[in-house]
Amino acid sequence: MKRFKTISTTFIVVIAVIFSCNVYYLVSLYNSIRSNVERDVMTALADADIDDMWERADRANRAAVAAKQAYIENGDSITEQARSVSGIKDEEGNFVTTSTNQKGETTVNKTALRRDRSYSNQMVNDMSRQMHEAMDPFVDFNLTIMDSIVTERLADRHIYPDFVAAEVIDSEANILRGNSHIRKNRSSYDVFSLCFNPETGMYYRVYMTPLTRHIMSEMSGVIITIFLLMIAFSLAFWYLFRTVSRLRTIEEMKDDFVSNMTHELKTPIAIAYSANDALLNYDTSNDPDKKTKYLTIANKQLKRLGELVENILAMSMERRKTMKLRPEDIPLREFVEEIAAAQRMRGDKNITINVNVADNIIVEADRTHLANVLNNLIDNAIKYSDESVEISISGDNNELSVRDNGIGIPSKSIPYLFNKFYRVPHGNRQDVRGYGIGLYYVKSILDKMGWDIEVKSIEGEGSVFIIKFNKDEQ
Repeated sequence: MKRFKTISTTFIVVIAVIFSCNVYYLVSLYNSIRSNVERDVMTALADADIDDMWERADRANRAAVAAKQAYIENGDSITEQARSVSGIKDEEGNFVTTSTNQKGETTVNKTALRRDRSYSNQMVNDMSRQMHEAMDPFVDFNLTIMDSIVTERLADRHIYPDFVAAEVIDSEANILRGNSHIRKNRSSYDVFSLCFNPETGMYYRVYMTPLTRHIMSEMSGVIITIFLLMIAFSLAFWYLFRTVSRLRTIEEMKDDFVSNMTHELKTPIAIAYSANDALLNYDTSNDPDKKTKYLTIANKQLKRLGELVENILAMSMERRKTMKLRPEDIPLREFVEEIAAAQRMRGDKNITINVNVADNIIVEADRTHLANVLNNLIDNAIKYSDESVEISISGDNNELSVRDNGIGIPSKSIPYLFNKFYRVPHGNRQDVRGYGIGLYYVKSILDKMGWDIEVKSIEGEGSVFIIKFNKDEQ
């Protein structure tokens, strides 16, 4: 048992170390995934910044078209604001820049840009900076539109925060364009900053709900797998520990059985040997009473020895899976009367056995094993009774019962009564020896016959064992 405890403790320590390693690697995996997600968020912000400039160019373009239309209709000159816009987008999707010389002549330059889902591959950092320098003084920020664009760019990367809001700050974190959607308690958000104009030190600062849920969803497969493995390990270890504990209990019970059986075998052998030795070495021819006494002692002890050997053989036969019963038709009353008559001849107690079985009842069973079953039940009734024993055996076509007036069985012991090597603890019956195999043998044989057995008992009043000929009948 000490070795088992050592191995179990080692096994538990190994599992704990493996679990700790898994936790460490899960934390490392979490940090790695978080770094990748944060990188994706920053890329999404850069794309959103470029998309936002295109939206602002749209607004500037619409303002320029409106100013031109007013000039045609009213003959007025183009407003200074529209004429000073140095970067707009025309109706064909080209980026337009204008310049005015000293004569008042305007030169228009067009740069063809292909607009698709994202513009980061077309407009790199330098162009982005130049556009901000040209556009920011004239076209104001619309942070509501920026929030929507950031949300879309994050969705492109399968990132779906519940809340996204952007604001514009300077290099000293002073808010230049605030966002009313951001709560005062900003510590509950994840915050990302993107410098879109290094010349002026302007940044987008974006607030969003924590990315932990998104990261955990990315790790869900690994977490669930590890969790299931730990459950499987725990269940396997619990089952192993439970099985070994039960085997240990059985081993202890078996050791007790061997010890008791050895003692019981030595006792009748020693007594029979002493009786025979007295017959051989002393002159008993002139003392018939002494001779009869010694022979009776030897015969009784040899009979006891035969019973012990029979019990051991019966248990051994029961364990063999190849054991086959030899059923035959048995007149029940005649069969029970024969066993009862043999039991009445025992001289150790005042034994009364009443048989109440009809003459016409026939059962199909193995005669030898059924006799062993009844002998076991009657023997227990005699052993666990006082000096005057009254046993009643009753039977019909459905069942056979053996009732006694013995000391009874505690209710807590009844569920374990037919377990191998189990003995009912009787503090007031220390003189009764047993091995815990008789009732186990009874239950095993009846199961093989397709029968069942039921026990009812009241401490101090006696017990009744009921053999059911039909196992399905309750």
